[in-house]
Amino acid sequence: MEHYKVISEMDGTLQCYYICETETLEMVLEPSRYLMHKTMSNKSPNTVRRNAYSLAAYLEYLRIENKTADQVTAMEYEEQSSHFVNFLHWLKDGNHREIEEHKIPNNGTCNAYLKDVFRFYLFMEMQGKYESLKVLYYDSFTTLNSAGAKRRLRYRAFKGYLKEEERKVRAAEQNEILTLLKACTNCRDQLLILLAAETGYRIGEILGIDYTKDIDFKNHTIRIYFRDDNENGARAKNAEYRRAKVSKETFEFLMYYLAEYRKLLQSQQLLFINIAGDDAGKALDVDAVYSMFRRMEHKTGIKVTPHMLRRYFAVMRRKAGWRLEMISEALGHKHLETTIKYLNIVDDELLEASDAYYAKHSALYNVQQLL
Repeated sequence: MEHYKVISEMDGTLQCYYICETETLEMVLEPSRYLMHKTMSNKSPNTVRRNAYSLAAYLEYLRIENKTADQVTAMEYEEQSSHFVNFLHWLKDGNHREIEEHKIPNNGTCNAYLKDVFRFYLFMEMQGKYESLKVLYYDSFTTLNSAGAKRRLRYRAFKGYLKEEERKVRAAEQNEILTLLKACTNCRDQLLILLAAETGYRIGEILGIDYTKDIDFKNHTIRIYFRDDNENGARAKNAEYRRAKVSKETFEFLMYYLAEYRKLLQSQQLLFINIAGDDAGKALDVDAVYSMFRRMEHKTGIKVTPHMLRRYFAVMRRKAGWRLEMISEALGHKHLETTIKYLNIVDDELLEASDAYYAKHSALYNVQQLL
């Protein structure tokens, strides 16, 4: 950002974000208060960070347009709609990035930025600071909730989002995983790949595993539990709790890892740590994991990410006959539709399933008697 800068500071165990003007270094109060609200609401640091950059981009756009956020609320519907559509296209052109970082963002990223901005406006409305945005509401009615209190329900109206491209993320393949495991130079990286493939956990969830509390040594299960004070910022998504069982061989390898790095692990409680350099013994963070996968790609020519290993887990469980609901629960998905996308269940597969069904149940309705 040229005129607005996102600042991050630690307040005890909380990672806090705020926005300041680069020339005066003065804090931009309303957006910064909103970011603190998000932090205190226990949103993940990554979510708050994205909100911060979304708002910093929007402030820059407002400066260019010579407008203020409260002035936008006073616009008529059509003018407001054009304002936010133009903001989306401004983002799409990459104007919100520094010159050396100039990349064209995808439509989903642009839409996510605008949704963050809309949430800020809604927060300011609830605080009594701003009027309602007309592009968000075109009708409303008042009803009573279960306690008998009046509640105002509104219909969402903004239709100007960019059409999002479908994410084309494939699942990792078993032969690729085997190649990566052989290419690793230490058992920590091997264990991380194995756990990602056998649990289906997100990388942030894996990095938040506490080896003193989350491992059931009798039943060979590993749990993820929401914590917001991990030194590496790792935490379970949606504040959820899940357990996953790993194979006997992988659990034995986990025991080998714990013995191999026993001295380094004793300095803290998280399972995955840095094993060399000045940070040896400190908790491994997400950036270090992705750096490792990039090194593996350079070494083997195989591109695999933690997310691809998560999809591998889903695909393999489906091939093994797991029900979709069970796979969805294992992955921690809120909606079954998300699991279906993970598994790439396409029209051809649905048609094949229908053919198999009607082959067994071809006379459900006695249609022949109707002819």
